[in-house]
Amino acid sequence: MLPFARVSIIGLGLIGSSLAHAIRAKMPTVRVTGHDADPAVRARAVELDLADDIADNAATAVTDADFVILCVPVGAIGEVAAEIAADLPADAIVSDVGSCKESVVIALRGAFPDNQIVPAHPVAGTERSGPDAGFATLFKGRWCILTPPEGTTSVAIERVASFWRLLGSQVEIMDAAHHDRVLAVTSHLPHLIAYTIVGTASDLEEVTASEVIKYSAGGFRDFTRIAASDPTMWRDVFLSNREAVLDMLQRFSEDLSALQRAIRWGKGDELFDLFTRTRDVRRSIIDSGQDDEAEDFGRKHD
Repeated sequence: MLPFARVSIIGLGLIGSSLAHAIRAKMPTVRVTGHDADPAVRARAVELDLADDIADNAATAVTDADFVILCVPVGAIGEVAAEIAADLPADAIVSDVGSCKESVVIALRGAFPDNQIVPAHPVAGTERSGPDAGFATLFKGRWCILTPPEGTTSVAIERVASFWRLLGSQVEIMDAAHHDRVLAVTSHLPHLIAYTIVGTASDLEEVTASEVIKYSAGGFRDFTRIAASDPTMWRDVFLSNREAVLDMLQRFSEDLSALQRAIRWGKGDELFDLFTRTRDVRRSIIDSGQDDEAEDFGRKHD
């Protein structure tokens, strides 16, 4: 038996459109209603046949839903929640897909004190955005972390967990604060570093007459892929999870200073040991199925 019959997706970017595709592929009898604040996105969603219905406003999109997923930047969660609160069915479960959770839990609990709230974070994505970026297998084999607040029923949690499992995800349940610290290390800090490196290179590019771009090596190209991620989403992530990000950034700065000293004083053994440990981390990611062994990250070479 399917966990939900009528799903409403608010926000039709990469994650929202991928959800629509995945539901169609894995749960074809589920009715999907979509909405996006951007009229151009709504029009494109109709052209792509993303959902059974594309509503002109968020409130209309949720009137008969039994599961509502907010796929908007975390900074917009409170505003969208307030917009749909009066029209949300009393028995509807509300979730989201944001990559920081403490602020989301507070916003959703404040807007929907009587509904079951099961915030979620599918740890999946690409650097692309918009309704054309979505695809049905985005969540296959990836983790989806649920962070239900205290008082959420086990039935509601299991329904949401079952939904994500049907889309191919592995499900983990985690405290929201713990989630935010873990993701500060595994996702938020790497993005911050990528934005910084690419920004620095952009400044240098003006001085070096395009040589930074022209002679970009693989490492820099991969940083630019991360730095091409949606700017609105990542602005909101850093501001919403600022304490955990700043804590991890301080630890990174200390480690970077230690590395700087090792290079300055010619401590080759220390550098070798660090690089050996980091290579082992890469191997463990591949072994856990979170990436594959495709050479040069799957780039095609003629």
